[in-house]
Amino acid sequence: MTANKETQNGQRGRDGSGSRWRGSPLDAIMNQIRRKRTASDRKPLGRFLSWTSDRPGIPEDGESEMKEDRGPSSGFAASVESQLDVGWGRVCVFLQRLGKKADSRSLSLAHCDLTATDLLELATLLQFLPQVEEMDVSWNELIGGCLAALTTHLRHVAGVRTLRLCSCRLNADDIAALGESLDCISALEILDLSWNSGVGGGALHGLLGKLHPSLRELHLVACRLNVADATALGGMVAALPRLCVLDVSCNDELTQEVDSGGFRELAASLSHATSLTSLRLQACGLTADSLDALGGSLRYLPSMRELDLSCNKLLAGGLSHLTFHLSHVTHLECLDLHLCCLTRGDLEALIQVLPSLTALMELNVSSNKEAGGVVHLLVSALPLMQMRRLPLNSCYLSNESFTALALAVPYLHSVDVSWCKAVGGRLALLLDALQPSVITELRLSSCELTTDDVQHLAAVCRRGCLSSLRALDLSYNSSVGDAGWCALFAAGGLGSLEDVDVSLRPSASAPCSAWLPALLRALPQTPALARLAMQRWTAGSQERQQLSYCLRKRSVLLEWDPVSNQESPEESQPEE
Repeated sequence: MTANKETQNGQRGRDGSGSRWRGSPLDAIMNQIRRKRTASDRKPLGRFLSWTSDRPGIPEDGESEMKEDRGPSSGFAASVESQLDVGWGRVCVFLQRLGKKADSRSLSLAHCDLTATDLLELATLLQFLPQVEEMDVSWNELIGGCLAALTTHLRHVAGVRTLRLCSCRLNADDIAALGESLDCISALEILDLSWNSGVGGGALHGLLGKLHPSLRELHLVACRLNVADATALGGMVAALPRLCVLDVSCNDELTQEVDSGGFRELAASLSHATSLTSLRLQACGLTADSLDALGGSLRYLPSMRELDLSCNKLLAGGLSHLTFHLSHVTHLECLDLHLCCLTRGDLEALIQVLPSLTALMELNVSSNKEAGGVVHLLVSALPLMQMRRLPLNSCYLSNESFTALALAVPYLHSVDVSWCKAVGGRLALLLDALQPSVITELRLSSCELTTDDVQHLAAVCRRGCLSSLRALDLSYNSSVGDAGWCALFAAGGLGSLEDVDVSLRPSASAPCSAWLPALLRALPQTPALARLAMQRWTAGSQERQQLSYCLRKRSVLLEWDPVSNQESPEESQPEE
């Protein structure tokens, strides 16, 4: 009966016969527009509100007028149209209040500080979003414990393919409510519950047997999953034949007590996920025993393209348990082992299996000290012509390894040798090996670069070899003189640059007045620039204002220390 009253009120408002408008302010405005415009020149109301014209069941104005005399059903159709128009107006007002734009297919409310009341209002609006395919209400911590208010209305958005609920402080009741509602959204392909610590500790059982076979991606990063959750997760994975991406990174309790089950059951279940292309186990406390359990399933994963085992320091000395099986993953394109405390024996075991990984394009062994001494062996075993990334930052590169790296540089899209002191004074060896228009990322942070190094970099820019470069990191290289920075910014040839960092170390400080004019003149030649980091460089107030003004006009993020740390008291005083 309430619905009928709302419909009647909406109809009275639209034809002007009602004494009071009961809809939203936006509805009132649209009512006035409708009355003022003639039927011949009206455009669809939905299009005016950024609603796609192909929405089912919501005819355009011209179509509705043509249907007025088509029979007794025309009144019902007009009533439905009125409800949908008014409802879409409510959706628009709700989103505008949160600083978001209305989109009929994507509902993005991340970082909106939603409250339980907001969530309830959102739930009542889902009936007016029948075409929505993506819902993201992540990073709204105040809705934890109240998710049932939303999930009970998910039947109105049965076509949702992506649902993200990251960092919402979800608890076991929320997960159970979500599990009960999954029947209504059988088309779901991506589910992301990352950064909800309440998902772990047994709550994951609320999803067991509830996920549909259509699911392609499951993200459970930093959910405090434990051994019991690993068992439940194994049961879910075994029932998801189309699963392509499984990300359970940052769950360091997941692999405890491998011999008693838990992770071993999860690893065994992976053999049923034959469509799996990406497995991410970063910072999961993996040990040699964990790798042994995981290795047995690799031969059943012919589609595997990405394997991330990074930030697992406890697997040191046990990588051979995995490499024995790794040769079966012949389509592997990305292998991430950074920050794993790899030993010389681990690296030698890896080098032996590399020739069989003929599809490999990315290998990350950075932040492993021992890797710096075997780069020449790695380079000789890798399929260099298809390699795109080989980061070696914080690897204690030897002179021999640095020379060997130059053999791989012509093929790489990204070069990262940050925190490697062997680079200083020898950068030309790498730069001269670069191929024009290939490299997109160059990171040389804390490499003890000299002025000559940066001047040589400027010469490479002038030749056009870095025309595709998007990220350039030269931070923490205080030994570079003003002449080097002037030459770099005056060189040109960086038209694709989006991110540049020339910051000094936190303990350092130096004036930038000598090269700042060259930077200002170079800005018009870098139209893609989105971020400029210049921390710990000092400048006068007028110079700071000039640079800030130039970048603010282009919406470029400037990372610079506060004025109080940059200027002397005399500079800070206002002019008389």
